[in-house]
This record gives sequence, C-alpha cells and structure tokens, in this order.
Amino acid sequence: HVQLQASGGGLVQPGGSLRLSCTASGLDYYVIGWFRQAPGKEREGVSCLSISDGKTYYGDSAKGRFTISRDNVKNTVYLQMNSLKPEDTGVYYCATDPRPAPCVVVLSAGGYVGLDVWGKGTLVTVSS
Repeated sequence: HVQLQASGGGLVQPGGSLRLSCTASGLDYYVIGWFRQAPGKEREGVSCLSISDGKTYYGDSAKGRFTISRDNVKNTVYLQMNSLKPEDTGVYYCATDPRPAPCVVVLSAGGYVGLDVWGKGTLVTVSS
C-alpha cells in the first residue's frame, strides 16, 4: 500500500517562502494533493497533481503563489510556497488514493474525504 511522508514545514515571516516535500512509497497512485488545516477551520484543498497527464490544480488561496511539482526519480511531490501570508498558517498534509480521483473533485469542499492515504502533517507558521 502507498505510504506518504511529508516534511518541510517551519516558521517563516510574511512574504517568505517554504518548500514542502511529500515522499511516496508503495503502489502507484493517480493523483496526489496538498491540504491544510488551520486551528478551528475546515481542512482545505491547496493543490493537486494528476499523475497521468501532469496537470496541476490549485485552490483559490494558492493560485499564483504556490507551485506543485514532482520528481519522478525520487517519487517526491513538492509544494513550493511563495509570498506567504499569515493566513497560510496551518498543518499541511499530502494525501493520495490508489483509486482514480479527479483533482477537481479532490480539491472541492470536503473532497478530501475520498482519499484514503494521508501523510503525517507538517506545521507551517507564517508570522513576524
């Protein structure tokens, strides 16, 4: 079965950058997504990568600032986050599922519930 390991979180000042990494091992997967959850808020879809065609998708809060990419050799998916804002603070998770799941659905409100494989979250704190 697929296992995920997320890393790269930390404390960064507003306007700064961080790169999160998610290493996958096990069976192949069709999509992989990044999600975040701030204290007291619903889990939110941040970005999603469709493995079959390489298409990338972003939640509204991430568009123009975040970039998802994949290193096929290392089987690692990255989330490059630039121009970070205090509202980006939260625990970030990578998630996937061995079953096909369209990124559009994965990133929709509550769409994450269809994903069965989750990495341990990594905390991102944006604060001065």
